[in-house]
Amino acid sequence: MKFSGLQKTSLIDFPGEISSVLFTPGCNLRCPFCQNWRIVMDQKGPFLSEDDALTILESRKKFIDAVVITGGEPLIYEDAPFFLRKLKERGFLVKLDTNGFFPERLKKSLDYVDYVAVDVKTSLEKYPMLGAKETEMENLLETIRMLKGSKVDYEFRNTVVPIIVEEEDIAKIGELVKGAKRFAFQQFIPENALDERFREIKPYEPKIIEHFSEIMKKYVKEVILRI
Repeated sequence: MKFSGLQKTSLIDFPGEISSVLFTPGCNLRCPFCQNWRIVMDQKGPFLSEDDALTILESRKKFIDAVVITGGEPLIYEDAPFFLRKLKERGFLVKLDTNGFFPERLKKSLDYVDYVAVDVKTSLEKYPMLGAKETEMENLLETIRMLKGSKVDYEFRNTVVPIIVEEEDIAKIGELVKGAKRFAFQQFIPENALDERFREIKPYEPKIIEHFSEIMKKYVKEVILRI
């Protein structure tokens, strides 16, 4: 694997843990509201190698408990499960952020992660707005089924972007994740969005997101608001 950067300390990316965050370049989707689009669209080095990343992380063991792998999309890399195993073998707690489109690689990773966060970005019929093909949607559904049946701690999460996520989408998303352990809503930040048109969109007021959360409570055991 290769990495576009490393955030040495985060108090928010791994629930309940102090972590370092590794960012992988590239993604299979093109979400217009993406905040990390530069490492997706403009994959220029210098990149951090696996060995260099591991050396830095080892040097920070006094300060962190966990490592978060995010992107972009980490599972576009075939060797992602092997790198996750290296982290686990070195004694780190490991969290993986993924968009859910690579269930086979996720399956190979589950023995080496402690927490998985899967973005369920909108209802299935709106995923083409994010660059997904209709034929790929079964991959996301397989990921959802896999996590609901696994022993690994997880959350499904949604960035509440107007147009992409509207009230009628919430119940549809709820049906997709029905029976799940945890669902998190995250506020949309328009500044620096990939699509300049989305930089002009006003985020939902907190009371609207709270309303969405009440709908989602009918489908999952726990709803978290990060707004």
